[in-house]
Amino acid sequence: MYCNYCGKVIQDDANVCAYCGTRVGSSTARTRLVRPRQGRKIAGVCMGFAEYFDVDVTLVRVVWLIASFTTIIGMISYPIAWIVMPEEPLLLSGAPAGKPVTNA
Repeated sequence: MYCNYCGKVIQDDANVCAYCGTRVGSSTARTRLVRPRQGRKIAGVCMGFAEYFDVDVTLVRVVWLIASFTTIIGMISYPIAWIVMPEEPLLLSGAPAGKPVTNA
């Protein structure tokens, strides 16, 4: 199988391209509604909804912007979602670079 974005050969059962990091094939959406730490503009609410429903984040941002200007519900729902939606957990790495790992 080939990645649609970078064109490199990847495994047939891969969900993410090992070279460019984009989701490929029929990958599933997130199972939990969370605010991601990477790639967000203000608080990550729109990006969280976009990843959860597996749609383009620009579409979600435009729809939310239109809803905010046309209704009071759109304007109030963003800060509420900001407070209610949990932030994505931190991904911890193994050991800091340059420090050996010892078993004490």
